Amino acid sequence: MPILDREVDLFPNDLLERSLDVVPCDGSGQEGQSQWFAMYTLARYEKKLMRQLFDRQIAYYAPVISKRYRSANGRVRTSYIPLFSNYVFVNGTEEDRFNAVSTGSISRWLPVKDPSRLITDLRQIRNLIATGVPITPEDRLEAGDKVRVRTGAFAGFYGVVTKRQGETKLLVYVDFMGQGASVNLDDCQLDPWE
Repeated sequence: MPILDREVDLFPNDLLERSLDVVPCDGSGQEGQSQWFAMYTLARYEKKLMRQLFDRQIAYYAPVISKRYRSANGRVRTSYIPLFSNYVFVNGTEEDRFNAVSTGSISRWLPVKDPSRLITDLRQIRNLIATGVPITPEDRLEAGDKVRVRTGAFAGFYGVVTKRQGETKLLVYVDFMGQGASVNLDDCQLDPWE
């Protein structure tokens, strides 16, 4: 049983499916054009910021994963934690960025120079979460072979193959942050990817 209900981690629901005709966050955008911003929150303020953005109808995505654990009294609990600590990705105008920063939940914000790459990476993370398999947050990426999974539960995913503690894992990452998530690779075929 979850301690708290899952937060809305994507608003609106079609945010990542919208066209990629957003402008880079480099000051070249015209007034009112949609841009992507990476908001770095105060410690443990991700969910609060998501609620504030939702109330203000500002588009955002902050991947949330479930984590199961056993409480001190032996009950199995489920909590929902942000995949990327302290990050919420906001899509909107300069006014939306200002309104988001005005919430008091943000420490600093970062411009997204390559929004199409960020959207592609975030789509892949969202699809990985949707598979329902256990996901491990990864703070650091390691060197490894870049691959595309050809068969199995993760067919179509791109990432880096690593070996940790005797297990083969697929790291799917958001290049903008140098962070990602990993899943165990079982029986699948991989193709090299550049």
